[in-house]
Amino acid sequence: MGFRRPGVSLRHPPHDPDDPALARREFIGRSAGALLAAALALGRPSPAWAGVLTRARASGPHTHPTPRPGIDASKVLTKGQLKENPDAAPVFDMVRQIPQVVDGVRCNCGCAELPEFYSLLSCFETDGMAQHCMICQGQARLAFRMHGEGKTLDQIRTAIDAKFG
Repeated sequence: MGFRRPGVSLRHPPHDPDDPALARREFIGRSAGALLAAALALGRPSPAWAGVLTRARASGPHTHPTPRPGIDASKVLTKGQLKENPDAAPVFDMVRQIPQVVDGVRCNCGCAELPEFYSLLSCFETDGMAQHCMICQGQARLAFRMHGEGKTLDQIRTAIDAKFG
């Protein structure tokens, strides 16, 4: 049995029902139950989200957008505009250097299903939702690195699909 000492249990003691602190598993179980109950009580998702979820499930393999002619990084948020997560500034700086590349990549976090999002570049514009999304940031970092290595847009897309798709 490896390094177990005789008479020492590796299991957590049972949760005392009179103790106000919840054990982690009990908390997770209760949270999941509460979320399920809330979802059932609400009936169905809003029409906007229902449409997004339906398109995401039914559309199958996704295609990447065609980079828009003359696209630039003028709408990509700056470090000063990243009020909620200024630590994300380096990846926003990367995107600012290659807007024509990230505009040709489909975001795989789910936001691409929303009408206001055209490409991965859109995630770094307007409200900068990418400052909170590790998928958007990961895709951008990979695109930046591969572009620096001289890879084509098709090679970048293939790598992003393999890792994030």
